Amino acid sequence: MSETHTAVAHLSHQAHQFDTPTQQREAGTLGMWIFLATEILFFGGMFASYTVYRSKYPDVFALASRSMDVGLGTLNTIVLICSSLTMAMAVYCSATGKQKWIVPFLVLTIILGLAFLGVKSIEYYQKYTEHHIPGHGFHLEGTDAQSAQVFFSLYFAMTGLHALHMIIGIGIVSTIAYLAYHGTYTPEYNTPVEITGLYWHFVDIIWIFLYPLLYLVGRHLGH
Repeated sequence: MSETHTAVAHLSHQAHQFDTPTQQREAGTLGMWIFLATEILFFGGMFASYTVYRSKYPDVFALASRSMDVGLGTLNTIVLICSSLTMAMAVYCSATGKQKWIVPFLVLTIILGLAFLGVKSIEYYQKYTEHHIPGHGFHLEGTDAQSAQVFFSLYFAMTGLHALHMIIGIGIVSTIAYLAYHGTYTPEYNTPVEITGLYWHFVDIIWIFLYPLLYLVGRHLGH
């Protein structure tokens, strides 16, 4: 009786265009990987622009990098690494039948994501008070302002886009947590949790590249 109930519950999540639950699971996972591949191309263009301009203005980029608050950047790196752990635990619990732990780990992931955005907003305000926002009134002592604005333009574009992805991720994780609270996910059906985990880990990995490029590379130059 229990096996029949499980089978029926499993099939209830199967979309009509798929022949089997396994096919649906593989299609969903493949779709997320394809989406992430397009995101890599998108961010890749920004990383390429950063590389070109850094090679053109190495001293200016080094000086601008030293104006960044490495403490806040490091804190946010730790926060995101912890969020990857909580997200991974949520996926693990959904796959192993530990349903009561899915929501707590997802909520922790959301809290850490919000903490990241909070720290980033503090940093943005710091840049505002230091007149490091590109445009009228920009000032960075000891370097050519025009060239230094290129660094900060890339900084705000790359971190802003990353923050947007984080906001979207928090929304998705919140939806998954709501559904998990109502018992939607089981070891037989947990694909949404897994592909959400893939997205979250991707956003975290992007920051792992942004952190050294914006905060660490070249800080020793000029000292």
